[in-house]
Amino acid sequence: MAIGRPGDPGDPDPPAILIDIGGGLAPDHLPAAGAEWGDRRGIPQHTFLAALFAGNDDQVLIGRMGQEAWWRIVRRRLGADSGLMTELRRDLAARRRWDADLVAGVRALRGRARTVLVSNAWPEMRPALAASGMLDVVAGTVLSCEVGCAKPDPRIYASALRRAGVADPARALFVDDTAGHVRTALALGMAGHLHIDTGGTLAQIEEFVRAVGAG
Repeated sequence: MAIGRPGDPGDPDPPAILIDIGGGLAPDHLPAAGAEWGDRRGIPQHTFLAALFAGNDDQVLIGRMGQEAWWRIVRRRLGADSGLMTELRRDLAARRRWDADLVAGVRALRGRARTVLVSNAWPEMRPALAASGMLDVVAGTVLSCEVGCAKPDPRIYASALRRAGVADPARALFVDDTAGHVRTALALGMAGHLHIDTGGTLAQIEEFVRAVGAG
C-alpha cells in the first residue's frame, strides 16, 4: 500500500530507502512461537508473549536495561529454569527467517539508492544481522537499543536519515509493516509505504527510486 509521494527531483541527495526488519525483511515469527510455547507452558499465546515483551519498550528496547537482565525478568514471569530459558532463546533465534526476494531487491539497489535498516530491536539483533550477512546488503543500520529511542519517536527517523546521508527527508522512502510508524514518517516529510506483501513493496521501492533518481 503506497502512502505519500517522492520528493523534489531537483534535490541532489541520492534516494534513500529506510526499511524495517521485523515484519518486513524478516517476516514476523512471534505469533507462531507464542502459540507453540504458550501451549507448552499451558498459557494463552498472548500471555506468553506478554511475559516476553510487556514493559520492555522503555527498557531493553531503548538500551536502558541490558538484555540479560531482561531475560531474568522473563524467566521469573514464566517460572522457568535456566535450561528451559536457553532452549527458548535458541528456538526464537532459529525461527527468524529472511524474505529472500525482498533481500535480493534491496541488494539490487546498490549504486542507485542508499538503504538503511531501521528497527525497534534488542541488542541480539546486530549479531544476528552480522551472522546472516545482512549488514553487507545495506548502507547502514539503526537499532533502537543502540540509539536510545524507538519508532515512532522522530529521533530514530532522524538518525536513519543521517546514516543514509540524506538531508532532505522528501528523498527518503520509509517502509514498515506498522501503519503508525509510516504515519510518523509522512509527518516528518518522507514518502511512506505500508508493507503488506513483498511484490507490492518491491514495486513501490522501484517506483520511488526511479522517480527520485531521475533528478
